[in-house]
Amino acid sequence: MDQNSLISVIILGIIEGLTEFLPVSSTGHLILAAELLGFKGPAESTFKIVVQLGAILAVLVVYAQRFIGVGLGALQAKPADLAFVRNLALAVLPAMVIGVFAYDAIKLMLENPTIVAVMLIVGGVAILIIERIAPPPVIHGIEELSWRNALLIGLFQCMAMIPGVSRSGATIMGSLMLGVERKTAAEFTFFLAAPTMVAATAYDLLQSWDQLNFDDFTGIAIGFAVAFLTALLVVKSLIAVVGRYGFAPFAWYRIALGSAALAFLYLA
Repeated sequence: MDQNSLISVIILGIIEGLTEFLPVSSTGHLILAAELLGFKGPAESTFKIVVQLGAILAVLVVYAQRFIGVGLGALQAKPADLAFVRNLALAVLPAMVIGVFAYDAIKLMLENPTIVAVMLIVGGVAILIIERIAPPPVIHGIEELSWRNALLIGLFQCMAMIPGVSRSGATIMGSLMLGVERKTAAEFTFFLAAPTMVAATAYDLLQSWDQLNFDDFTGIAIGFAVAFLTALLVVKSLIAVVGRYGFAPFAWYRIALGSAALAFLYLA
């Protein structure tokens, strides 16, 4: 791996770690940044998928006690913990099913920065609207979700298969529309990210394995590690930011970034 490639994967890993849990589309940021850095190659789209798992594994470390507690409680058939596991399983199911059938289309969209720019703007407008029309929260814990709501949140997450939409943004906004309070909505998208991205990463590597060489694996590993360490430093502070300021600042950021990206793509 040459020096330029090394610098590119480090920068992309940092961007992923900073943006994965914000409703601004980490994949969109990776695609736009890769375009600016000239980061191309057979492993480009695989890198953009696998590096996200690095950031998401930070959640497993930060919330390890919660996961262990839920797992032990479920084994002991505690109703609240069983409900938590049920809701997580139901919410991840749509992405696993739709992801298999839409895999080729998703990979193609990961190479299109124009789609990202447009969806950043559309998503920003959607966040501003939802912040105004969302009903008052009535659900204050993941275990309080009904099985229908968990499945619906999983369907909202699938919208993020279009790069630029934002997995966390789609999940959180969908949760708010179902009456879930902000902190619970943000935490649920964190927890839901782990099984979703483990499945997506495993499937992509299985499909792309014979197209990757040693340098590709090295770049993916470095980006993965950088994303993990960056996310580990910021993940808990993001909950506090969302609780204090809401999502409108991120919406305006999306609109500004999407507009700037469109201008760059068509005027440069």
